[in-house]
Amino acid sequence: MGIPVLHANEAATDVALVQRLLAAQLPQWADRPVRPVAASGTDHALYRLGEDLVVRLPRLERSARQIAKERLWLPQLTPGLPLATPQPVAWGEPAEGFAFPWAIYRWVPGEPARRGRLDDPVRAARDLAAFILALQAVDPTGGPAPGAHNVWRGQPVAVRDRIFRETLAGLEDDIDTAAALAAWEDVLAADPWRGPPVWLHGDLMPGNLIVDAGRLTAVIDFGCLGVGDPACELMPAWNLFDGPARAAFRAALPYDDDTWRRGRGWALQGVMGIGYYRATKPDFAAQGVRTVTAAIEDWREGRSRA
Repeated sequence: MGIPVLHANEAATDVALVQRLLAAQLPQWADRPVRPVAASGTDHALYRLGEDLVVRLPRLERSARQIAKERLWLPQLTPGLPLATPQPVAWGEPAEGFAFPWAIYRWVPGEPARRGRLDDPVRAARDLAAFILALQAVDPTGGPAPGAHNVWRGQPVAVRDRIFRETLAGLEDDIDTAAALAAWEDVLAADPWRGPPVWLHGDLMPGNLIVDAGRLTAVIDFGCLGVGDPACELMPAWNLFDGPARAAFRAALPYDDDTWRRGRGWALQGVMGIGYYRATKPDFAAQGVRTVTAAIEDWREGRSRA
């Protein structure tokens, strides 16, 4: 039994591979039960290892670079953050026909965030804002600049203008493409980030925000970690929060209107996953539709208030 393949050039994985890797490299855990995690992400395949550990296998070469980056930076960044974060316990090397380094982490209990799973969305918004600010308070010296390793999170959003426009073609049945383009034009008119680069988680998607007993308790998957423009950290305003929670999230963060406009641009980038994952990960494609639609509606509301 394995994790469904999402990408054309992906390294396929299954339970048998995980068992072989453990037996060869980390035999102290080789007798533990292994089972796939249905909520595995788009960059890594996850396998539960007993009840308290999880094996993380990169799907792509880019994902393998993320594993190496976490190995370097997580010990320096996560102590003292106000929400729980992944705790690596062992590192594995390419073997058994698997070409990438891999890792074992402590399992973070809970479920991926959804609007209906948060007992108090306003509190969750403030808790996430506090996490973002605490991470950005860490000295960014030496941190990795935006690049392929983090899907260019933290770069000027306008750099993605061409691919955004190209991706809109063919999505007319999924979203209001004319409105998406108009909202995008507003993003392009925003002033660029003029502050120093800051630390970014880079991928604050609902699947990386963990809810336990109705409360936001953890942030996982630092594969898109980097330093740059903080606008991409604002995506939860549209992919998770709405109404009072969105307002609380904005009020808790010290960013100007232009940064929020660029943040809306990152939410509009959800168009990238709609067609790409429609067949292989339909829940992720549907999330893209919801996020882009929320960003469009928020842009429209802003225009009506102006």
